Amino acid sequence: MKDLGVLKYFLGLLGARTMHFPMEQNHRLDSSTSTPLQDLERYRRLVGRLIYLLFTRPDLSFGVHVLSQFLHEPRQDHGTAALIVVKYFKRSPGQGILLKIDGDLRLTGWCNFDWANCPLTRRSVSGWIVFLGDSPISWKTKKQAIVFRSSAETKYRSMLAVTCELKWLKGLLKSLGVDHPQPMDLKSDSQSALYLAHNPVFHERTKHIEIDCHFLQDAILEGTIRTSNVSTNEQLADIFTKSLRRKQFEFLLRKLGIHDFHAPT
Repeated sequence: MKDLGVLKYFLGLLGARTMHFPMEQNHRLDSSTSTPLQDLERYRRLVGRLIYLLFTRPDLSFGVHVLSQFLHEPRQDHGTAALIVVKYFKRSPGQGILLKIDGDLRLTGWCNFDWANCPLTRRSVSGWIVFLGDSPISWKTKKQAIVFRSSAETKYRSMLAVTCELKWLKGLLKSLGVDHPQPMDLKSDSQSALYLAHNPVFHERTKHIEIDCHFLQDAILEGTIRTSNVSTNEQLADIFTKSLRRKQFEFLLRKLGIHDFHAPT
């Protein structure tokens, strides 16, 4: 790292009106046929700056994930969508993560997916978030590398990803002298994926993920992971897999343990 001097400006927010959400619901950016942008570098620089915000702004994760897919050939619609993220950021620039001094040190993971989300490739988007006590410490939005034929398999892959993250974080805590003897909670809203995790009965549709199934089942049997079902409306990881309507977005945002430190108390 090096000192770049006093910060003069970052995103140029002074002349922008605010937005209540970072991305329009039911957007069609993947199949946009709008005019290609003339200044490609401007779009790329803007998205690059937004990526830095993800370290403390998990609410921007899905929006920035979508915008990053068009760096090679951005169009007018993509530039407009990027400005919406900027306008959303202006509404609460002091928003961030609060690490509570009185919080416990238990790890909890939430995972979700949006099956066959991409209209061009039909690849799914998965997302997860891990909490230490009531504070989010790790999160991710990712488009799957291959097309999955069933929603249960997509959900199961998402559960596997957050399980790996939970086990790694547990090892990190141990290296810092923090013991975590109790099971780490893994919350999902997919009954089929939870059933497969506890009862790995393989057939033609699931035999190609047999190794992954055994990995997760072993974590459950040894008491490292404890799974539980949550309702779809209470699924916190939903904010990492799709653009939501304003009411649901704000409801989940409050549940994520994110606070606006500039807001009046």
